[in-house]
Amino acid sequence: MTNMQSHADGCVSDDELRWLEARAQGGFGVVESCATHVSRDGQGWEGEWGIYDDRHIEGWTEAARAMHRHGSSLFAQIFHGGERALQGDDRRPVSCVGMEDKGVEEASQSDIDQLIEDFAAGAERAAKAGLDGVELHGAHGYLLCQFLRADMNTRSDRWGGSFENRARFIRSVMQAVRARVPRDFVVGVRLSPEDGTFMTGLDLDESIQTAQWLCEDGADFIHISLWDAHVNTIKRPDIHPARAFRDALPSEVPLITAGQLWTTEDARKQLDHGADAVALGRAAITTPDWPHRVVRDGIAPLHPPVSAQELRDRALSETFVNYMKRWPGFIHEKDGGRPPRET
Repeated sequence: MTNMQSHADGCVSDDELRWLEARAQGGFGVVESCATHVSRDGQGWEGEWGIYDDRHIEGWTEAARAMHRHGSSLFAQIFHGGERALQGDDRRPVSCVGMEDKGVEEASQSDIDQLIEDFAAGAERAAKAGLDGVELHGAHGYLLCQFLRADMNTRSDRWGGSFENRARFIRSVMQAVRARVPRDFVVGVRLSPEDGTFMTGLDLDESIQTAQWLCEDGADFIHISLWDAHVNTIKRPDIHPARAFRDALPSEVPLITAGQLWTTEDARKQLDHGADAVALGRAAITTPDWPHRVVRDGIAPLHPPVSAQELRDRALSETFVNYMKRWPGFIHEKDGGRPPRET
């Protein structure tokens, strides 16, 4: 989860390591980092953990050893912010198209070649550091997702316009990453299946086809980010997104779902829909020992709103706690949290 805990140069902080290790100690089988930028110009927020330089390998090695001590695997979620990357005099954000009002340039062919190389090099660093895998972050409107969006990627060259062209960039990244890491190093991808929340231009059937292509290109798992995993698809309201993807993907490729999953019952419903595993974000923030506490012992997770001190007690730094105050209804208003959104 985004947490803004690491150093300005992209090196990992003790706060970040403490936060992750507490989840490994709590029984999670895979611990995945927050999104980590593969190029300096792709940084999405302050305090972001980087993987764009060899100097970052030492911190990733330390993190991998910490997770492995508790029997957990460590994956790096690698990404580039694209048009959502940080601005600055020494930064040059690029995306699939230019946005003069945002100071974003259209990626040239040489930019695209370099971006593909940056993703491959980032994955290679993760493998050298002893991580178990990486996840390409192709969801939530970041660069890989920007190229996929029909309403955004209006390029007239081979990297945009038609669906096949819009999918070419993420496929090229997958192919390049797969070629640079050992066969037993896990490479997966996270996708936003369709329009919703703050994104448009994503079609369910196109996303399923993209996932199928990515499996052909070497993806070891597909992770669909649903925001609310309890509802069916928008395009086909009679089917759950997990079932739609599961029926279309090779049986040997695991499917992961995420989105407002808190209880064991929530997780089991996802498995019934066709998922092979679930990913937890907010529930893992409040309940770092979720696998032990909720699954093994049958105790309810800590559900928002929570106090700032409860989060500190669960290995969130003050920086992370302050970030979570932005999330409506997550932290008690008496502690400076925002009131819940009206429904």
